[in-house]
Amino acid sequence: MIHTQTGSNRRILTFPAVNPCESISITTLVDSLLQLAGEILSFKPKDFSTNKRSVKETLRHIQSLVIFFEELRIQIRVGSISASRSAILSLSELHVIFQKLKFLLEDCTREGAKLYMLMNSGQVSAHFRALTRSISTSLDTFPIGSVDLPGEVNELIYLVMRQTRKSEARPDRDDKRAIDSVYWFFNLFENRINPNSDEILRVLDHIGVRKWRDCVNEIDFIREEISVGKKSNIEIELLSSLMGFICYCRCVILRGIDVDDEEKDKEEDDLMMIRSLNVDDLRCPISLEIMSDPVVLETGHTYDRSSITKWFASGNITCPKTGKTLVSTALVDNFSVKQVIQSYFKQNGVVSGLKGKKKTIVAESLAAEEAGKLTAEFLAGELINGGEEEMVKALVEIRLLTKTSSFFRSCLVEAGVVESLMKILRSEEQRVQETAMAGIMNLSKDIAGKTRIAGEDGGGLRLIVEVLNDGARRESRQYAAAALFYLSSVGDYSRLIGEISDAIPGLVRIVKSCDYGDSAKRNALIAIRSLLMNQPDNHWRVLAAGVVPVLLDLVKSEEISDGVTADSMAILAKMAEYPDGMISVLRRGGLKLAVKILGSSEVSPATKQHCVALLLNLCHNGGSDVVGSLAKNPSIMGSLYTASSNGEFGGGKKASALIKLIHEFQERKTGPVEPVLERERFIHAW
Repeated sequence: MIHTQTGSNRRILTFPAVNPCESISITTLVDSLLQLAGEILSFKPKDFSTNKRSVKETLRHIQSLVIFFEELRIQIRVGSISASRSAILSLSELHVIFQKLKFLLEDCTREGAKLYMLMNSGQVSAHFRALTRSISTSLDTFPIGSVDLPGEVNELIYLVMRQTRKSEARPDRDDKRAIDSVYWFFNLFENRINPNSDEILRVLDHIGVRKWRDCVNEIDFIREEISVGKKSNIEIELLSSLMGFICYCRCVILRGIDVDDEEKDKEEDDLMMIRSLNVDDLRCPISLEIMSDPVVLETGHTYDRSSITKWFASGNITCPKTGKTLVSTALVDNFSVKQVIQSYFKQNGVVSGLKGKKKTIVAESLAAEEAGKLTAEFLAGELINGGEEEMVKALVEIRLLTKTSSFFRSCLVEAGVVESLMKILRSEEQRVQETAMAGIMNLSKDIAGKTRIAGEDGGGLRLIVEVLNDGARRESRQYAAAALFYLSSVGDYSRLIGEISDAIPGLVRIVKSCDYGDSAKRNALIAIRSLLMNQPDNHWRVLAAGVVPVLLDLVKSEEISDGVTADSMAILAKMAEYPDGMISVLRRGGLKLAVKILGSSEVSPATKQHCVALLLNLCHNGGSDVVGSLAKNPSIMGSLYTASSNGEFGGGKKASALIKLIHEFQERKTGPVEPVLERERFIHAW
């Protein structure tokens, strides 16, 4: 059997067919053609929302060719066919055509791509026309006269050749009408006019988008299509307009929602993964830009396709990172890295492949911009004037829109949803409070949103702290912690949050409690770290809340993720910048624990970086007695030399400084004068 590329992770409307090898036997080739034909015929016309006429014609031709192939297989078995070069060549060309047809049919039925395929039905028809005509060309070279086929089979083949040669596959009339309607909707959006809902429903029904979940799938596909590969301004404008249109349909036109807990769990997993990510790992080693199309060389190193292609085009046949001469310059898609990059862009509302410039996902066209504003105004009105069912749906829509797009965050803030959401936070309905708090968390990423949330007197901050401590669900408290992280990036708000008596203790309780998972703990940890970074006065408040023993016990438990360990060590390093924090860390065995983690092979370089920072701060503030205690550990120098050589994670300079401190201490100790320790600085380090 010939192995062909599957359609999974393949860019839409691309057809990476595999040519059969020249030495292939005619038996294997015919068997493979029959299997491919079977896969193509598994598609049914009713599964297609667009280009239905072209699909029916294609399936009819394939069905006729199956009869031809089955007769060939019989003739081969009885030995009446010789494997001539022209026969092999003809069947090989058909094999490639069948692969491409299968890819095209997969694209026409791809989940979430219905609106996209409608708008590209002209291009799809052109593909059907070209591939269908290629069937005739391939059959022309087959030596039919040298094969003893039944008369009816010969007639069938000649009929297929005539029909495919004259193929005039064109977009269906209903498809053209639906496309015209979509462009009319764009025109109405540009003029801030809400389209007729019945007209929109007619188009959605035509393409088979009838449920809320269908719209979600369409949005996910368009977002992914925007984020991958290089596109012209016209393509970006169309995709952005489609995004604005389908978001409007989901929020304004379709009623009812069907979001489940599994979807929310996936959302949290993605968020946790992104927070533990070092963005530099997503950059191409050649261009130093975040990769848009990551590929792997035979050395195992990943590069952006455009950069490594230019490298090879310049005459280089080596791996840029290792310098190793390559046996093959074949590039293999790195789908794992690509998915991580797409998740990163999704969480940050950024379009990939734009030279690092932050772009909103949908504001690349006037239609998208105005559709977004109309959607935001509608949702704001539903929060105020809608019934309970309408309000709940609006909350879910706001949560989803604000999660992925900085443009929608801005629109919703301008529409006044923040004030309504803050009032809803006091709801006694647990799910309502949770969804409102999630929306507030996402809107706290917006600059204007921060101001609206905090309020003139900081009342919004106090309300979020109330949810942090007394929220009806763990999820609500977790989102409150994340919101405090985003809000604390503003110095004044960091101060105000610190001054709220229950704020920092509430965060520490989440870190300490066994009721919360790693995602919730990380929300609280990064909030605490942000409060320390943006307001030095919060140091004593964090210390008074007992964060040092909580974090040391947490790390010692070894039942947490590396991300939680890294965040914990970062906070301890920050605490050790101050004498009282340093003393608290040392008295509870922080020095020994940091050395142990630094020497571990199971933690990330980022975690080790924070360990080095902690050790350096302990030595600076603890004096020579701490340095001496550190120098007694036989494994410390090896760990530090390893850390100093790993400059890409930023710990190199600090590790080198720590090595220097230890060397200087050892030189003084072996010299004629013993170092004198100041009595007030003497601390039992271990």
